[in-house]
Amino acid sequence: MSDSTKDGDGTRAVRAGLPEPVKNEPTLPGPVFAAHFHLPGEVAGPYSYGRDDNPTWTLLERAIGELEAPGRDGVETLVFASGMAAISAVLFSQLRAGDTVVLPSDGYQVLPMVRAQLEAYGIEVRTAPTGGDAQLDVLDGAKLLWIESPSNPGLDVCDIRRLVEAAHARGALVAVDNTLATPLGQRPLELGADFSVASGTKQLTGHGDVLLGYVTGRDAEVMAAVRRWRKIVGAISGPMEAWLAHRSIATLQLRVDRQCATALVLAEALRARPEVSGLRYPGLPDDPSHKIASQQMRRYGSVVSFTLPTRARAERFLESLRLVEDATSFGGVRSTAERRRRWGGDAVPEGFIRFSVGAEDAEDLVADVLRALDESAQ
Repeated sequence: MSDSTKDGDGTRAVRAGLPEPVKNEPTLPGPVFAAHFHLPGEVAGPYSYGRDDNPTWTLLERAIGELEAPGRDGVETLVFASGMAAISAVLFSQLRAGDTVVLPSDGYQVLPMVRAQLEAYGIEVRTAPTGGDAQLDVLDGAKLLWIESPSNPGLDVCDIRRLVEAAHARGALVAVDNTLATPLGQRPLELGADFSVASGTKQLTGHGDVLLGYVTGRDAEVMAAVRRWRKIVGAISGPMEAWLAHRSIATLQLRVDRQCATALVLAEALRARPEVSGLRYPGLPDDPSHKIASQQMRRYGSVVSFTLPTRARAERFLESLRLVEDATSFGGVRSTAERRRRWGGDAVPEGFIRFSVGAEDAEDLVADVLRALDESAQ
């Protein structure tokens, strides 16, 4: 049998998690809808109750594991109902009253709510920005370091390997939110992290029709705690969502390559516009994060961020777009954008735009954005 670890990303994505072929059966079996399974006599076998495991999850978890950590033995993946369910499972399964956790101060906008809940449980929370590896300064005594790289929505990047080595030297576990990068953009476990966590709602599934999250880890004991938390809380993926996610992974490399290429073209076009400030895209050679991003990322993602002079200008720009939906997600095949301050949770200017590049023709999308910038100036 050939060594699948030598396969390219596209080949791996197309075949990830598929069972051995069975004559007259579909290549990817359909979703298994079951709350319980036939279980006579002693409890044995992999499936007993729908909150614990499901054959459709198993195939998806195998697929994600093959992308996050190809060829690595002992790696386990668990899927969840959403990205936040996955994030919560890691944090609340690993931390106890009196522990200390380090979070990014510029991360996903729900993290402040998470911080408040952690503190309510007697857990000390320290924060520092992603850029400049600033979390290094607050690591002493921490039980867990949470990294978000690239950060959402500011797109700062930190040196994951450096932070991991420093955290492990202090006895801390490290989790990396890999949502923006995807497993095709970077592999946190290969950089030394203990967990790779992501919202599968975004580019992993890519069609804006599935809520999903996952945790991939390489230590059986800590992953057992994550699994136990999933069982207690019941934050499980539905079988239909899991099946749709697995189906979508087959096109992941095609979508990611198309979207990353267009994101770079768009970023280059925006760089020439005088009304655009604070432009960030790790793939730009002059981006502040490009040097370290190029050392640990294989693809730079589909999100570009920038700032327009005022809130009103940003709103007019969004209203003028023809090919871009005003929506709060990212990573989908249809481009989306939003004025991020409308949610109130991000420390960004009023005119800050988070732009998620879809799979449209680059020429059409860039033309639409430039036209909208022109129209919004009037």
